[in-house]
Amino acid sequence: MKRTLPFALLLSAFALGGCLEDNPDYAAGIPSPTISIADVRNLYKGTDVLLDNGNLSGARQIAGLVISDASGRNVPGGPQAIVVQNRRKGQVRGLVLPMPESASLNYAVGDSVVVDISGATLTSQSGGLRITGLSPANITKVSSGNKPVVQAATIEALRASPGTYEATLVRVTGGNITPAPTGGVTYSGDKNLVDGSGNLLVLHTEAAAAFASRRVPASATFQGIPVAVTGADGQPLPQLWLRTIADAIDPSGPVYAGFPESFEGVPQSTKGSYNMNTAAVPDNTVTFGTGPWKLYQTILGNTAGRDRYTGTQGLRMQQNLTVPAVAEMKFDLPNGASKVTLLYGAYYNDASSSWMLEYSQDQGATWQQTGPTITDAGSWQHSITFLMNIEGPVRFRINKLGLGTSAPPAILNGRLGLDDIAIYEN
Repeated sequence: MKRTLPFALLLSAFALGGCLEDNPDYAAGIPSPTISIADVRNLYKGTDVLLDNGNLSGARQIAGLVISDASGRNVPGGPQAIVVQNRRKGQVRGLVLPMPESASLNYAVGDSVVVDISGATLTSQSGGLRITGLSPANITKVSSGNKPVVQAATIEALRASPGTYEATLVRVTGGNITPAPTGGVTYSGDKNLVDGSGNLLVLHTEAAAAFASRRVPASATFQGIPVAVTGADGQPLPQLWLRTIADAIDPSGPVYAGFPESFEGVPQSTKGSYNMNTAAVPDNTVTFGTGPWKLYQTILGNTAGRDRYTGTQGLRMQQNLTVPAVAEMKFDLPNGASKVTLLYGAYYNDASSSWMLEYSQDQGATWQQTGPTITDAGSWQHSITFLMNIEGPVRFRINKLGLGTSAPPAILNGRLGLDDIAIYEN
Protein backbone atom coordinates (compact mmCIF):
# COMPACT_ATOMS: atom_id res chain seq x y z
CA MET A 1 0.00 0.00 0.00
CA LYS A 2 1.45 3.37 -1.01
CA ARG A 3 1.77 6.08 1.60
CA THR A 4 2.77 9.71 1.38
CA LEU A 5 4.44 11.95 3.91
CA PRO A 6 2.11 14.27 5.83
CA PHE A 7 2.14 17.68 4.17
CA ALA A 8 2.77 19.44 7.49
CA LEU A 9 5.88 17.32 8.01
CA LEU A 10 7.20 18.28 4.60
CA LEU A 11 6.65 21.98 5.24
CA SER A 12 8.41 21.73 8.58
CA ALA A 13 11.46 20.10 7.03
CA PHE A 14 11.47 22.53 4.16
CA ALA A 15 11.31 25.55 6.44
CA LEU A 16 14.43 24.38 8.23
CA GLY A 17 16.40 23.79 5.05
CA GLY A 18 15.22 26.65 2.83
CA CYS A 19 15.37 24.35 -0.20
CA LEU A 20 15.75 20.67 -0.98
CA GLU A 21 19.50 20.64 -0.52
CA ASP A 22 20.79 17.09 -0.55
CA ASN A 23 18.16 15.86 1.90
CA PRO A 24 18.29 12.11 2.63
CA ASP A 25 16.11 9.93 0.45
CA TYR A 26 12.80 9.06 1.97
CA ALA A 27 12.51 5.58 3.44
CA ALA A 28 12.00 2.78 0.96
CA GLY A 29 8.35 2.33 0.05
CA ILE A 30 7.33 5.88 1.02
CA PRO A 31 7.18 8.00 -2.16
CA SER A 32 8.04 11.64 -1.71
CA PRO A 33 5.32 14.15 -2.59
CA THR A 34 8.06 16.45 -3.90
CA ILE A 35 10.04 16.10 -7.13
CA SER A 36 13.18 18.10 -7.87
CA ILE A 37 13.12 20.89 -10.45
CA ALA A 38 15.91 19.09 -12.32
CA ASP A 39 13.72 16.00 -12.70
CA VAL A 40 10.77 18.07 -13.90
CA ARG A 41 12.94 19.81 -16.51
CA ASN A 42 14.14 16.43 -17.76
CA LEU A 43 10.55 15.50 -18.65
CA TYR A 44 10.51 17.99 -21.52
CA LYS A 45 11.47 16.38 -24.85
CA GLY A 46 10.39 19.09 -27.29
CA THR A 47 6.62 18.96 -26.80
CA ASP A 48 4.29 20.09 -24.01
CA VAL A 49 3.96 17.74 -21.02
CA LEU A 50 0.80 17.49 -18.92
CA LEU A 51 2.16 16.87 -15.43
CA ASP A 52 0.42 14.04 -13.61
CA ASN A 53 0.96 11.32 -11.03
CA GLY A 54 2.50 9.02 -13.63
CA ASN A 55 5.25 11.20 -15.09
CA LEU A 56 5.92 12.83 -11.70
CA SER A 57 6.66 9.37 -10.19
CA GLY A 58 3.96 9.75 -7.57
CA ALA A 59 4.91 13.30 -6.62
CA ARG A 60 2.76 16.36 -7.13
CA GLN A 61 4.85 19.37 -6.08
CA ILE A 62 8.17 21.16 -6.37
CA ALA A 63 9.91 23.22 -3.70
CA GLY A 64 12.36 26.05 -4.10
CA LEU A 65 13.37 29.63 -3.41
CA VAL A 66 12.01 32.62 -5.30
CA ILE A 67 14.82 34.38 -7.19
CA SER A 68 12.78 36.88 -9.26
CA ASP A 69 12.06 40.41 -8.05
CA ALA A 70 8.71 41.81 -9.17
CA SER A 71 9.72 45.36 -8.15
CA GLY A 72 12.19 45.58 -11.06
CA ARG A 73 9.51 44.68 -13.64
CA ASN A 74 12.06 42.66 -15.63
CA VAL A 75 11.11 39.00 -15.17
CA PRO A 76 11.37 36.24 -17.79
CA GLY A 77 7.84 35.14 -18.53
CA GLY A 78 6.41 38.60 -17.88
CA PRO A 79 5.92 40.83 -14.83
CA GLN A 80 3.32 38.43 -13.41
CA ALA A 81 5.71 35.47 -13.41
CA ILE A 82 7.85 34.23 -10.54
CA VAL A 83 11.06 32.26 -11.00
CA VAL A 84 12.09 29.58 -8.49
CA GLN A 85 15.20 27.44 -8.14
CA ASN A 86 16.42 24.68 -5.87
CA ARG A 87 19.61 22.72 -5.35
CA ARG A 88 19.48 18.95 -5.24
CA LYS A 89 22.57 16.74 -5.08
CA GLY A 90 24.76 19.66 -6.15
CA GLN A 91 22.58 20.63 -9.14
CA VAL A 92 20.96 24.06 -9.17
CA ARG A 93 17.98 24.20 -11.54
CA GLY A 94 15.10 26.64 -11.99
CA LEU A 95 11.73 27.13 -13.66
CA VAL A 96 9.56 30.08 -14.68
CA LEU A 97 6.02 30.06 -13.24
CA PRO A 98 3.66 32.48 -15.05
CA MET A 99 0.92 33.72 -12.74
CA PRO A 100 -2.26 35.82 -12.95
CA GLU A 101 -1.86 39.59 -12.97
CA SER A 102 -0.23 41.10 -9.86
CA ALA A 103 0.17 37.73 -8.14
CA SER A 104 3.96 38.00 -8.36
CA LEU A 105 3.92 40.96 -5.96
CA ASN A 106 3.08 38.53 -3.18
CA TYR A 107 6.50 36.86 -3.44
CA ALA A 108 9.94 38.28 -2.66
CA VAL A 109 13.47 37.08 -3.34
CA GLY A 110 14.33 34.40 -0.77
CA ASP A 111 10.79 33.21 -0.12
CA SER A 112 10.73 29.43 0.14
CA VAL A 113 7.66 28.00 -1.57
CA VAL A 114 6.01 24.67 -2.25
CA VAL A 115 4.19 24.58 -5.61
CA ASP A 116 1.50 22.02 -6.49
CA ILE A 117 2.17 21.31 -10.18
CA SER A 118 -0.12 18.31 -10.70
CA GLY A 119 -2.41 19.03 -13.64
CA ALA A 120 -0.28 21.94 -14.91
CA THR A 121 1.65 21.96 -18.20
CA LEU A 122 5.41 22.00 -18.73
CA THR A 123 6.09 23.98 -21.89
CA SER A 124 8.77 26.03 -23.63
CA GLN A 125 8.23 29.63 -24.69
CA SER A 126 10.95 31.85 -26.13
CA GLY A 127 13.49 29.17 -25.31
CA GLY A 128 12.63 28.99 -21.59
CA LEU A 129 10.96 26.10 -19.79
CA ARG A 130 7.97 27.12 -17.71
CA ILE A 131 4.95 25.61 -15.99
CA THR A 132 1.64 27.09 -17.06
CA GLY A 133 -1.84 26.69 -15.63
CA LEU A 134 -0.95 27.69 -12.09
CA SER A 135 -2.71 30.11 -9.74
CA PRO A 136 -1.81 31.52 -6.31
CA ALA A 137 -3.81 28.66 -4.79
CA ASN A 138 -1.10 26.28 -6.05
CA ILE A 139 1.65 28.01 -4.06
CA THR A 140 2.30 27.75 -0.33
CA LYS A 141 4.86 30.13 1.17
CA VAL A 142 6.91 28.38 3.85
CA SER A 143 9.36 31.05 5.01
CA SER A 144 11.01 34.29 3.94
CA GLY A 145 14.45 35.87 4.02
CA ASN A 146 16.38 32.83 2.78
CA LYS A 147 19.49 33.40 0.67
CA PRO A 148 19.38 31.81 -2.80
CA VAL A 149 22.48 30.21 -4.25
CA VAL A 150 24.13 32.44 -6.88
CA GLN A 151 26.09 30.46 -9.46
CA ALA A 152 29.28 31.97 -10.87
CA ALA A 153 29.13 31.60 -14.66
CA THR A 154 31.15 32.81 -17.61
CA ILE A 155 29.66 33.92 -20.91
CA GLU A 156 31.34 30.91 -22.52
CA ALA A 157 29.67 28.53 -20.06
CA LEU A 158 26.24 30.10 -20.60
CA ARG A 159 26.60 29.65 -24.35
CA ALA A 160 27.92 26.09 -24.10
CA SER A 161 25.27 24.82 -21.67
CA PRO A 162 22.26 27.15 -21.62
CA GLY A 163 19.89 24.58 -20.10
CA THR A 164 22.15 24.12 -17.09
CA TYR A 165 21.78 27.75 -16.04
CA GLU A 166 18.37 28.70 -17.44
CA ALA A 167 15.99 30.21 -14.86
CA THR A 168 18.61 30.17 -12.09
CA LEU A 169 20.39 33.07 -10.44
CA VAL A 170 23.85 33.61 -11.94
CA ARG A 171 26.65 36.15 -11.64
CA VAL A 172 28.70 36.90 -14.78
CA THR A 173 32.12 38.55 -14.83
CA GLY A 174 34.63 39.27 -17.54
CA GLY A 175 32.63 41.00 -20.27
CA ASN A 176 32.33 44.39 -21.99
CA ILE A 177 29.23 46.06 -23.38
CA THR A 178 29.86 46.12 -27.14
CA PRO A 179 29.81 48.55 -28.83
CA ALA A 180 31.01 50.65 -25.91
CA PRO A 181 28.08 52.70 -24.57
CA THR A 182 28.36 56.42 -25.29
CA GLY A 183 26.02 59.39 -25.19
CA GLY A 184 23.80 58.15 -22.40
CA VAL A 185 22.97 54.68 -23.75
CA THR A 186 20.44 53.04 -21.42
CA TYR A 187 19.62 49.47 -20.42
CA SER A 188 16.35 49.39 -22.35
CA GLY A 189 16.29 46.69 -25.05
CA ASP A 190 19.15 44.32 -25.86
CA LYS A 191 22.80 45.07 -25.15
CA ASN A 192 25.64 42.76 -26.16
CA LEU A 193 28.02 41.63 -23.42
CA VAL A 194 31.16 40.13 -25.00
CA ASP A 195 34.15 38.44 -23.37
CA GLY A 196 37.77 38.46 -24.52
CA SER A 197 37.23 35.39 -26.72
CA GLY A 198 34.28 36.89 -28.59
CA ASN A 199 31.57 34.91 -26.75
CA LEU A 200 28.36 36.93 -26.63
CA LEU A 201 25.60 37.23 -24.04
CA VAL A 202 22.60 39.53 -24.46
CA LEU A 203 21.50 41.71 -21.55
CA HIS A 204 17.75 42.00 -22.04
CA THR A 205 15.77 44.77 -20.36
CA GLU A 206 12.05 45.29 -20.94
CA ALA A 207 11.04 48.84 -21.87
CA ALA A 208 8.81 48.95 -18.78
CA ALA A 209 11.55 47.78 -16.41
CA ALA A 210 12.11 50.03 -13.41
CA PHE A 211 15.74 50.63 -14.46
CA ALA A 212 15.28 50.75 -18.25
CA SER A 213 16.25 54.44 -18.41
CA ARG A 214 19.45 54.04 -16.36
CA ARG A 215 22.78 54.39 -18.16
CA VAL A 216 24.74 51.25 -18.99
CA PRO A 217 28.36 51.03 -17.75
CA ALA A 218 31.15 49.80 -20.02
CA SER A 219 31.49 46.74 -17.79
CA ALA A 220 30.24 45.34 -14.50
CA THR A 221 29.63 42.10 -12.70
CA PHE A 222 26.12 41.42 -13.98
CA GLN A 223 23.76 39.27 -11.95
CA GLY A 224 20.41 37.99 -13.12
CA ILE A 225 18.30 35.20 -14.57
CA PRO A 226 19.39 33.65 -17.89
CA VAL A 227 17.08 32.23 -20.54
CA ALA A 228 17.92 30.86 -23.98
CA VAL A 229 16.39 32.32 -27.11
CA THR A 230 17.15 31.47 -30.73
CA GLY A 231 19.70 33.74 -32.40
CA ALA A 232 19.80 34.87 -36.02
CA ASP A 233 21.98 31.85 -36.84
CA GLY A 234 19.37 29.45 -35.48
CA GLN A 235 21.54 28.57 -32.48
CA PRO A 236 20.66 29.11 -28.80
CA LEU A 237 21.57 32.64 -27.72
CA PRO A 238 21.58 33.21 -23.95
CA GLN A 239 19.94 36.29 -22.53
CA LEU A 240 20.54 37.59 -19.02
CA TRP A 241 17.64 39.42 -17.37
CA LEU A 242 18.82 41.70 -14.57
CA ARG A 243 16.19 41.92 -11.85
CA THR A 244 16.91 45.44 -10.56
CA ILE A 245 19.66 48.02 -11.02
CA ALA A 246 21.39 46.46 -7.99
CA ASP A 247 22.23 43.49 -10.23
CA ALA A 248 24.85 45.64 -12.00
CA ILE A 249 27.59 45.17 -9.40
CA ASP A 250 30.81 47.20 -9.26
CA PRO A 251 30.49 49.00 -12.63
CA SER A 252 33.85 49.94 -14.11
CA GLY A 253 35.88 50.57 -17.22
CA PRO A 254 36.19 47.88 -19.89
CA VAL A 255 37.93 44.55 -19.49
CA TYR A 256 41.38 44.49 -21.10
CA ALA A 257 41.43 42.91 -24.54
CA GLY A 258 41.94 39.16 -24.38
CA PHE A 259 40.69 38.85 -20.80
CA PRO A 260 39.31 37.03 -18.91
CA GLU A 261 42.27 34.67 -19.04
CA SER A 262 40.73 31.19 -19.18
CA PHE A 263 44.03 29.26 -19.36
CA GLU A 264 42.79 27.40 -22.44
CA GLY A 265 44.60 26.81 -25.73
CA VAL A 266 47.56 25.06 -24.09
CA PRO A 267 47.41 21.27 -23.57
CA GLN A 268 47.01 20.24 -19.95
CA SER A 269 50.17 18.15 -20.21
CA THR A 270 52.25 21.26 -20.96
CA LYS A 271 52.18 22.10 -17.25
CA GLY A 272 51.44 18.77 -15.63
CA SER A 273 54.02 19.10 -12.82
CA TYR A 274 53.93 21.67 -10.05
CA ASN A 275 57.57 22.76 -10.45
CA MET A 276 59.09 22.66 -13.94
CA ASN A 277 62.04 24.25 -15.70
CA THR A 278 62.30 22.88 -19.23
CA ALA A 279 62.74 24.27 -22.73
CA ALA A 280 58.96 24.19 -23.17
CA VAL A 281 58.25 25.61 -19.69
CA PRO A 282 61.20 27.83 -18.67
CA ASP A 283 61.04 28.74 -14.99
CA ASN A 284 57.45 27.40 -14.80
CA THR A 285 56.31 29.98 -17.36
CA VAL A 286 53.57 29.14 -19.89
CA THR A 287 52.23 31.52 -22.55
CA PHE A 288 48.43 31.77 -22.83
CA GLY A 289 46.19 34.07 -24.84
CA THR A 290 46.91 37.13 -22.69
CA GLY A 291 50.66 36.53 -22.40
CA PRO A 292 53.19 34.56 -20.32
CA TRP A 293 52.25 33.45 -16.78
CA LYS A 294 54.61 31.91 -14.23
CA LEU A 295 52.87 28.94 -12.61
CA TYR A 296 55.08 27.99 -9.66
CA GLN A 297 53.73 25.03 -7.66
CA THR A 298 50.75 25.31 -10.00
CA ILE A 299 49.53 23.00 -12.76
CA LEU A 300 46.81 23.01 -15.39
CA GLY A 301 43.93 20.99 -13.95
CA ASN A 302 41.11 19.40 -15.93
CA THR A 303 39.54 16.80 -13.63
CA ALA A 304 35.77 17.18 -13.91
CA GLY A 305 34.02 17.59 -10.58
CA ARG A 306 37.28 18.17 -8.74
CA ASP A 307 39.13 21.05 -10.36
CA ARG A 308 37.31 24.41 -10.28
CA TYR A 309 37.25 25.63 -13.85
CA THR A 310 35.02 26.54 -16.75
CA GLY A 311 35.70 25.39 -20.28
CA THR A 312 38.24 22.55 -20.43
CA GLN A 313 40.78 23.44 -17.75
CA GLY A 314 41.98 25.90 -15.13
CA LEU A 315 44.74 26.27 -12.55
CA ARG A 316 45.38 24.00 -9.57
CA MET A 317 47.80 25.12 -6.82
CA GLN A 318 49.64 22.58 -4.66
CA GLN A 319 48.73 21.82 -1.04
CA ASN A 320 50.67 21.54 2.25
CA LEU A 321 53.58 23.72 1.06
CA THR A 322 55.83 25.79 3.31
CA VAL A 323 56.59 28.15 0.39
CA PRO A 324 54.12 30.23 -1.61
CA ALA A 325 52.49 28.91 -4.78
CA VAL A 326 51.97 31.63 -7.40
CA ALA A 327 50.21 32.34 -10.66
CA GLU A 328 52.03 35.44 -11.85
CA MET A 329 51.70 37.64 -14.92
CA LYS A 330 55.08 38.17 -16.61
CA PHE A 331 53.78 41.18 -18.55
CA ASP A 332 52.31 44.61 -17.80
CA LEU A 333 48.94 46.10 -18.72
CA PRO A 334 49.29 49.77 -19.73
CA ASN A 335 46.22 51.56 -18.36
CA GLY A 336 46.17 50.69 -14.67
CA ALA A 337 43.33 48.74 -13.11
CA SER A 338 39.97 49.52 -11.53
CA LYS A 339 38.90 45.95 -10.78
CA VAL A 340 39.99 42.30 -10.91
CA THR A 341 37.55 39.39 -10.92
CA LEU A 342 38.16 35.64 -10.89
CA LEU A 343 36.67 32.25 -10.02
CA TYR A 344 38.14 30.05 -7.28
CA GLY A 345 37.43 27.04 -5.10
CA ALA A 346 39.11 24.17 -3.27
CA TYR A 347 40.16 21.13 -5.28
CA TYR A 348 37.64 18.29 -4.74
CA ASN A 349 37.02 18.04 -0.97
CA ASP A 350 40.37 19.52 0.11
CA ALA A 351 40.73 21.87 3.03
CA SER A 352 40.48 25.58 2.36
CA SER A 353 43.62 27.69 2.00
CA SER A 354 44.80 31.28 2.31
CA TRP A 355 45.58 33.38 -0.76
CA MET A 356 45.85 37.00 -1.78
CA LEU A 357 45.88 39.15 -4.89
CA GLU A 358 49.06 41.21 -5.32
CA TYR A 359 50.16 43.79 -7.88
CA SER A 360 53.46 45.20 -9.09
CA GLN A 361 54.28 48.43 -10.88
CA ASP A 362 58.02 47.77 -11.25
CA GLN A 363 57.89 44.75 -13.60
CA GLY A 364 57.59 42.25 -10.75
CA ALA A 365 60.53 43.44 -8.63
CA THR A 366 58.23 44.17 -5.65
CA TRP A 367 54.63 43.23 -4.88
CA GLN A 368 51.84 44.80 -2.83
CA GLN A 369 48.67 43.14 -1.60
CA THR A 370 45.32 44.55 -2.70
CA GLY A 371 42.16 43.55 -0.89
CA PRO A 372 41.87 41.02 1.96
CA THR A 373 43.45 37.60 2.35
CA ILE A 374 40.87 35.04 1.14
CA THR A 375 40.28 31.94 3.25
CA ASP A 376 36.85 30.58 2.27
CA ALA A 377 37.64 28.27 -0.68
CA GLY A 378 35.32 25.26 -0.60
CA SER A 379 33.85 22.64 -2.90
CA TRP A 380 31.49 25.22 -4.43
CA GLN A 381 32.99 27.54 -7.05
CA HIS A 382 33.08 31.18 -5.93
CA SER A 383 33.44 34.41 -7.85
CA ILE A 384 35.22 37.36 -6.27
CA THR A 385 35.79 41.02 -7.12
CA PHE A 386 38.73 43.16 -5.99
CA LEU A 387 38.19 46.91 -6.37
CA MET A 388 41.15 49.26 -6.77
CA ASN A 389 42.34 52.51 -8.30
CA ILE A 390 45.74 51.78 -9.85
CA GLU A 391 47.17 54.13 -12.47
CA GLY A 392 49.94 53.33 -14.94
CA PRO A 393 51.42 49.99 -16.02
CA VAL A 394 50.57 47.10 -13.70
CA ARG A 395 50.73 43.31 -13.43
CA PHE A 396 49.12 40.91 -10.96
CA ARG A 397 49.68 37.58 -9.29
CA ILE A 398 47.81 35.15 -7.06
CA ASN A 399 49.91 34.28 -4.00
CA LYS A 400 48.79 31.15 -2.13
CA LEU A 401 50.45 31.21 1.28
CA GLY A 402 52.78 28.39 2.35
CA LEU A 403 51.30 27.60 5.74
CA GLY A 404 52.61 24.02 5.97
CA THR A 405 50.76 20.74 6.26
CA SER A 406 47.01 21.06 6.89
CA ALA A 407 46.08 20.33 10.49
CA PRO A 408 42.47 21.48 10.97
CA PRO A 409 41.29 23.70 12.43
CA ALA A 410 44.52 25.63 13.04
CA ILE A 411 46.16 25.12 9.62
CA LEU A 412 44.19 24.91 6.36
CA ASN A 413 46.37 24.54 3.27
CA GLY A 414 44.57 22.47 0.66
CA ARG A 415 44.81 22.63 -3.12
CA LEU A 416 43.26 25.72 -4.72
CA GLY A 417 41.58 26.03 -8.11
CA LEU A 418 41.50 29.27 -10.14
CA ASP A 419 40.05 30.30 -13.49
CA ASP A 420 38.78 33.19 -15.62
CA ILE A 421 40.90 36.02 -14.27
CA ALA A 422 39.63 39.35 -15.66
CA ILE A 423 41.37 42.72 -15.30
CA TYR A 424 39.56 45.99 -15.97
CA GLU A 425 41.13 49.23 -17.20
CA ASN A 426 41.17 52.29 -14.98
